[in-house]
Amino acid sequence: MRMRRATVASGYRARVTSPTLRVEKRLLRDGHARVLCMDEVGRGALAGPVTVGAVVIDASVTRPLRGVRDSKLLSAAARDELVPRIDAWAAEHAVAHATPSEIDEHGIIVALRLAGRRAIASLSAPVDVVLLDGSHDWLTIPEQSGLFDPSIDVDCDVPAVVMRVKADLSCAGVAAASVLAKVARDSIMVGLAAGADAYGWQENKGYASGAHMDALRALGPTEHHRRSWNLPTVGS
Repeated sequence: MRMRRATVASGYRARVTSPTLRVEKRLLRDGHARVLCMDEVGRGALAGPVTVGAVVIDASVTRPLRGVRDSKLLSAAARDELVPRIDAWAAEHAVAHATPSEIDEHGIIVALRLAGRRAIASLSAPVDVVLLDGSHDWLTIPEQSGLFDPSIDVDCDVPAVVMRVKADLSCAGVAAASVLAKVARDSIMVGLAAGADAYGWQENKGYASGAHMDALRALGPTEHHRRSWNLPTVGS
């Protein structure tokens, strides 16, 4: 007897759970009037900036934004369509960057901190708590561990940080922040691609695709590459 595949026999269908505002609302109930949801993109790229998106949730934001997801789960067109809707939905939002030269000089963790604090500094009013995706607090830990040079600090008030693993999947505010960061950084990389066609940034956005690695071996790095990283060498 021929057996059907298990996925068909069980009737299983994969589905993506929509992010909610449960965590953000709990923080609001705990007395925080403005919850800042944060996510980064570009940490693992070979070229271009690292970018942090920030979305403020307050009592005026009553429901999750329909269609918002972690940026990695959305097409480029869907992300672009969400940007004006996030603008209308969030209490406030910001995007900030750290450059490849800053990554080279200070390291990726300090660069993340710089971008995150630049986003906070650009907001119109202070926030009471930061909801940060992941398990590593790059927004404040470098200062505590002695990795950070105070001379390059950004003048802003950083409140307590709440970490949540996979917050970009479960928290609507963090998912929205990831979309804003992704759209902004992708736009930068597409703009840079016009002067560096061989590296394929319009498609790979600075990540280690085959075409990107081949171009590095043939041409070497540009001023937009993270030269302190273990890049392929010419002729390798």
